[in-house]
Amino acid sequence: MKHAISISLGSSTRDKVVEVELLGQRVRIERIGTDGDEKKARELYQDLDGKIDAFGVGGIDLAVHTPWKDYPLYGATKLVKGVQHTPCVDGGGLKATLEAQVMDYVEKEIGAQIQPKSAFLVAGITRYGMTRSFFQNGYDCTFGDLMFGLGIPIPIRGEKTVEIVGRLLLPIVGRMPISMLYPTGEKQLEITPKYERHYQGNTVIAGDWLYIKQHIPQDMEGKVIVTNTTTEDDIGFLAERGIKFLVTTTPVMEGRSFGTNMLEAALVAVAGKGRPLTKAELEEIITQLGLEPQIRELN
Repeated sequence: MKHAISISLGSSTRDKVVEVELLGQRVRIERIGTDGDEKKARELYQDLDGKIDAFGVGGIDLAVHTPWKDYPLYGATKLVKGVQHTPCVDGGGLKATLEAQVMDYVEKEIGAQIQPKSAFLVAGITRYGMTRSFFQNGYDCTFGDLMFGLGIPIPIRGEKTVEIVGRLLLPIVGRMPISMLYPTGEKQLEITPKYERHYQGNTVIAGDWLYIKQHIPQDMEGKVIVTNTTTEDDIGFLAERGIKFLVTTTPVMEGRSFGTNMLEAALVAVAGKGRPLTKAELEEIITQLGLEPQIRELN
């Protein structure tokens, strides 16, 4: 049996193990949270190197992948610095392929129920595939990259502005500590309502689930969430707040959708090439498996 493990800086309360069949092979998919302990994460990567088929890097990206350049996040690359045998992926490949199709699918299935076509993307620079999917389907988009990534309460509007901000800030952001860029460990469980006018003033809220959850208001009646990495508890949490539709860009397996890093690691494991897959290889596998977003009506 193939074995893929996502080692995450996130809370261990979100850990999960499932076994599924992909491309005719059984694969064990496992998430191990380290509760923000970077030392523990490094040790796990070292200890498991060569013993499993693929690593998913969870809780942080190895780099911010943009259409013009990949910007390393040096705090994250240190986590896997000593890994020599097992391929490591952060989900960037699926963000550029599977996530890039998400709003095409949503428009086909429930587009008529999304009015007006406005979206608040909590982080557009780090999910360019998703960002372009919204623009290509005619959505008026507001981006929260400065708010959620750097704590600067300034919204970004327009694809060109997103690119300009990315080119200016990503070389600096890449040098910042992980703890400044993303909620890790127990911080992932904290909810402090904030930026309510952007949450409540748009029909769709999209992007990384932990960013969305971090500042979500109590009243989200009739909204649509587009994200992934949701557990059964998360689904109940959203239903209580009045969310109408939950769209996950990755498949639901035994009640939860795993992160792009975990699913990409599973695909790397079953491909058996001993390296990350190219965009073309991922697109071929996505087609073979018939992977597509999943839509769940909550209210």
